[in-house]
Amino acid sequence: MSIKAENLVWKIGSKTVIDGISLVAEPGKTLGLLGPNGSGKTSLLRLLAGLKRPQSGQIMLDGEDIRTIGRRPIAQRVAFIEQHAATNSNLLVIDVVKLGRFPHRSMFSGWTPADDAAVNDALEQTGMAAKRNDRWQSLSGGEKQRTQLARALAQSPRELILDEPTNHLDIHHQIGLMRLVSSLPITSIIALHDLNHASMFCDRLVVMEAGKIVASGTPDEVLTQDLLRDVFSVEARVEISPHHRRPHIYFV
Repeated sequence: MSIKAENLVWKIGSKTVIDGISLVAEPGKTLGLLGPNGSGKTSLLRLLAGLKRPQSGQIMLDGEDIRTIGRRPIAQRVAFIEQHAATNSNLLVIDVVKLGRFPHRSMFSGWTPADDAAVNDALEQTGMAAKRNDRWQSLSGGEKQRTQLARALAQSPRELILDEPTNHLDIHHQIGLMRLVSSLPITSIIALHDLNHASMFCDRLVVMEAGKIVASGTPDEVLTQDLLRDVFSVEARVEISPHHRRPHIYFV
């Protein structure tokens, strides 16, 4: 398996934020992470990306304990976009995207045609090629989000971890980003608020509540009216969409 977590526990002081979580992200598949605010989604993503260490439990990358892997090898294969990623405001878009190549280069290596190709492909994939020479501070919130995604794709990752990547995007770019991520031949773990987007684009879903997993499986197994009522406190009807044959939620 690409990423596997077993019995993760992570605390802040005496407060347990992640409470015995186990999950598997299958190679090349898109795993959606759902749950109300405060359920622990962001903390779990940071653990899976190797940015935090659990107090107990284990995270494996292709069967190898992440604690035995150096930071550079992890950075070469795992790209993480945080919900509020910060960037030096003086940088050009292309300079931000070039940062994605940093884990693959040594102190003495020069910029290569392969680096150029990775950056250009990432800009094209995210629709930011025309903005390559714009300043970061001149971008809209959605453009900044897409630039951060381009940086992650320039990293040529095997695993892509995203925390609320559709925030600040208009609906056109929300759909485009989710379609792009779900089509990539890499493992993706995405925290989402939009349940219908999760249903449309994710292969499997994990639902969290109070630091624990309360449901996991395919969208049609997970997105039930009872779960929406119990976990998200909403009344809804769930029907199979005639357009994509996935569950579609109609809020009552």
